[in-house]
Amino acid sequence: MTALHDDLTAAAEQRLATASLNEQEQQWVDDFMDETTLFLGPDREIMRSHHITSRSEFEQECLADGVDPLQVDRIRKRLAGALDEGFEMCEAMGAAPGAKWGDLTTAIYTAAGDVTYLSCHGVIAFSAILHHPIRYIMKYWKDEPTVGIHPGDGFIHNDARFGNVHNTDQSMIMPIIRDDRIIAWVAATIHEGENGACEPGGMPSGSETPFDDGLRMSPFKIVERGELRRDLLTFLQHSVRDPKLQLADLKVKIGAVQRIQERVDKIIDEVGVETFVAALRITVEDVEAEVRRRIRELPDGTVRFNQFMDSTLKENILIKLACSITVRGDKMTIDLRGSGPEILNRAINSPLCSVKSMMMQAILAFWWPDLPRCTSAMSPIEIISDEHTWSDAGYDAPMGQSLQASFRGFSALQNPWAKLQFSNPEKFSNVIAPWFNQINTFLWGGVTQHGDQVGNLCADLNGMGGGAKAFRDGEDAVSPLFCAMADTAEQEVMEEEVPFMQLVSKRIVRDNQGFGKYRGGMGYEMIVAAEGTPLWGFMTVTSGAKFSSISGQFGGYGCNTYPLATVKGVNVYDELRRNPERFDLSIEKVMNEQPFEGAEYSTSHMGLQFDVAKDGELYMISQGTGGGYGDPLERAPEDVVADLEIDRISAKVAHDIYGVVYAPDTFVVDVDATETLRASMRRDRLSRGVPYGEFVEKFVTPEPPQDLLYYGSWGDTEELTATHFTVHGAERVTTTIDKMPIIMMPDRRELKIAELTARVKELESKHGEIVHRKS
Repeated sequence: MTALHDDLTAAAEQRLATASLNEQEQQWVDDFMDETTLFLGPDREIMRSHHITSRSEFEQECLADGVDPLQVDRIRKRLAGALDEGFEMCEAMGAAPGAKWGDLTTAIYTAAGDVTYLSCHGVIAFSAILHHPIRYIMKYWKDEPTVGIHPGDGFIHNDARFGNVHNTDQSMIMPIIRDDRIIAWVAATIHEGENGACEPGGMPSGSETPFDDGLRMSPFKIVERGELRRDLLTFLQHSVRDPKLQLADLKVKIGAVQRIQERVDKIIDEVGVETFVAALRITVEDVEAEVRRRIRELPDGTVRFNQFMDSTLKENILIKLACSITVRGDKMTIDLRGSGPEILNRAINSPLCSVKSMMMQAILAFWWPDLPRCTSAMSPIEIISDEHTWSDAGYDAPMGQSLQASFRGFSALQNPWAKLQFSNPEKFSNVIAPWFNQINTFLWGGVTQHGDQVGNLCADLNGMGGGAKAFRDGEDAVSPLFCAMADTAEQEVMEEEVPFMQLVSKRIVRDNQGFGKYRGGMGYEMIVAAEGTPLWGFMTVTSGAKFSSISGQFGGYGCNTYPLATVKGVNVYDELRRNPERFDLSIEKVMNEQPFEGAEYSTSHMGLQFDVAKDGELYMISQGTGGGYGDPLERAPEDVVADLEIDRISAKVAHDIYGVVYAPDTFVVDVDATETLRASMRRDRLSRGVPYGEFVEKFVTPEPPQDLLYYGSWGDTEELTATHFTVHGAERVTTTIDKMPIIMMPDRRELKIAELTARVKELESKHGEIVHRKS
């Protein structure tokens, strides 16, 4: 229930406190309050819990006589096949770019909503969140006379505050009913992209209120007894820029879920309802028990890992995501306290469930990838967090860019895992450096060459660089952290649908690697330009232009920083048609040589709000790299020169970072000179080193620099530091989260107006002085 309903209830109770009511009068009051609920928001009890439910009476009956493990295994394998079939239907027939390149999942759930199995392909993160909307449906709509749950019904939802990664994802959820009893649920979820937000493409970095985030669908019934509700479909189509996409993928998800239901029906017909329900339940319980066993194998202790975001996607700040992981016996606790406060007029806030979803991604893709993809994989882990921080934002915070906090939730688990499991004799996954964790790609929108209004994104974000392992280099541009088998798509296919070209697409950028004994997987550059459309624009929605997004592991380097570069005031297509030899483009060459006369060259952070592009103007970004593993001075010299020879690294990096000496004409390593250089570099390190206590005394300050917009704890304290803007200007506040004032950033347009006004006054004053002297 919402705070509004709670306030009304409290007021009524207070007024009636002094009155004595008989049983009938009390019933009238209770009925009145139940019938006059003004608004149903997210249910706090549902949304704060990631634990599996207790056995229902029916599940207990189904399990009373025991289960045949071989039968359960057969059911699991057939479910996996059914879910993969549904996945492939969505991928093959989906209209959204996200569907075409695999950003989706299909899943089956227990009657209470616990995820039992996910498709083998797709986004594992959904296994941590899709129980929320089902539990909501069961609690609020099952016995609601105006809604109810019947065979053939389908519920849709996308609002992250009710359980989703972010609002671009839309789910179709349908019950499996036998003998008037709900025994399971099946769902398909696709990253649709366009959702009617204040900017095209579904992930608005410009959103300043929740109402800028676009469609915010709490779970509601859009399919009734097998029929798609045309009235609600029409409403949804009128709420987005791409009505054809909304219709097409609704039908795709419905078709995929119905196909899975057909396969499930055949399983039930063969094994019986009781055996099927028992198999679902025992799967989630087995996974929970196994996770507890694996936690018990880890060494007791605490690992801490802090991360920082360097912008709100509108202005430069430094906001902290704090994380400590403590293991005691079979109990693991993840503590996010110390993370910066939510910023109530910026898009970077995330609900806690979204952060948990990416933690689950780390658990099931990097910790224990052999486990079934169940809700119960996180069920034994306790998560502590302060509400109204940017990683646990409140209902009224905008969340258009919730991935900025939730992706750091992934890194918060993926990075410390290497330390937690390092000493374990039995490992279920490789020790690995951090995966790149930013969505370095272009969002776009406008009117296509076919006259359609659209908005979505490029699949290039799926080329994130992989972290280096303890025994080999990371994979170049291999996959996004959230989907191991996602595709980067063919740009030529996109060019048939949208009016821009990738003049440079997926070319590895020199020196873009996490240096180390084993280097991180490298990222590629992208240069795009629109042409032949009355209205088109691009966006970028990434941080990390000034402060590295990921670190290395055990002496390895983190990723580079990645700005956005643009070339405005020129039509590059015209230039290239006149001089085709100038097509040899790269970000480095364009920005350093500035080959287009009269153009305006600029760089900025990667929080670009929707920017209208003229024909032939260049927008240039680079995909990131994974972290390096181990000391770069321990990298095999022959591996260094192999990268040199094919221009993956520069001579400067080979010498200054890797300490390798070679013959430039033959690329033959000078072994003796390399050993001498590396020995000298190690001696230099030792000469720069100081005892830890001395380092802390000189390096650690009582508070952040005064000119830094810093948000989060400073040191080991319960208090948060934040810059609070009032009518009197900026004010630094240090207090606990419950006493923290509402944090809002000043309007950039107002700041610009104030700056220009001050400049005008300054010039007027100077002009007045000149006139006065002349007179």
